[in-house]
Amino acid sequence: MSGTLMDTTPLPPSAPGPSPPEAASAAMIPPAPVVTKSVQQESPLSPLFDVFAGPHGIYPGVRWLIYLIIGYVFFRLVGDLMHDLHPQSGGPIWWGMIAEGAMVFAAIVPGFMMARIEKRPFGEFGLPAHGAFRRNFWVGTLWGIASLSALMLVLRLAGAFEFGSLALHGASILKYAVYYAVFFLLTGFFEEFLFRGYSQWVLSKGIHFWPTAALLSVAFGLVHGGNPGEGKTGLVAAGLIGFFFSLTLRRTGNLWWAVGFHMSWDWGESYLYSVPDSGGTMPGHLLNSSFHGPVWLTGGSVGPEGSLLVFVVIVAMWVLFDQLHPEVKYRS
Repeated sequence: MSGTLMDTTPLPPSAPGPSPPEAASAAMIPPAPVVTKSVQQESPLSPLFDVFAGPHGIYPGVRWLIYLIIGYVFFRLVGDLMHDLHPQSGGPIWWGMIAEGAMVFAAIVPGFMMARIEKRPFGEFGLPAHGAFRRNFWVGTLWGIASLSALMLVLRLAGAFEFGSLALHGASILKYAVYYAVFFLLTGFFEEFLFRGYSQWVLSKGIHFWPTAALLSVAFGLVHGGNPGEGKTGLVAAGLIGFFFSLTLRRTGNLWWAVGFHMSWDWGESYLYSVPDSGGTMPGHLLNSSFHGPVWLTGGSVGPEGSLLVFVVIVAMWVLFDQLHPEVKYRS
């Protein structure tokens, strides 16, 4: 027997729908517009302070001004304290290290205070603890003494520099070598953090990295004008080396390389080669060295930083460092 098996189960009744005219009418009605409220982020401060803050908080320039004001207060307090403890000029050489340490304190403590205000770790401002005296620091130290030695070698070959005889003997050689290493380490901390620490970080948020670096490098050069014996060439050189330090900050991600370079360069000038450093000479230097020749070559009373050859050194360092460290690691 052949046939077709069919489902004879009755279908459920269909739900009543709109008649054709009603369906056409419904299709012509546009959907109701969705009304949304724009959410505006209000400044937590009153309108009186709108000039200082916006939707994203206090403006970078205002935060920098706060840092400078706090720093100024600390510098005045530290200066008055140093004067009260040691009012007469001169005195033991170790007093200079204490005074330099006080300057570091006055520059860095306001940075810690701004870190609390910013609710950020202090290390973001260029001196992370995990990088302290690690590879970047020692590589920077090597670059500093090597670049200065190259400059001094050229001056020696040109007959413009004489090493002279030893000025120190016995235990004094090690004593002053260690003293100036610590002294210029403190100098490196002070100057690098003041000009390329919190200041670089906060202003970069407003005018970006390189404009900030240029502005602070000009300031870095100008403050060297207060050094006795400093000259125009030395001021320009200081500004350019500050700009180079900004490059090292951007490529290494922190200030440890620059601190190491700063320390060894100054140590090499003041102690090892016993020449003027930014127009100043220090007691307890290793050699009775001397310059011979035109000021444009030797730097005269300014020292090697006043020589036109220092610009060749700076350009060479920039090109080499740029090739060795192409990756940007700094985050602001």
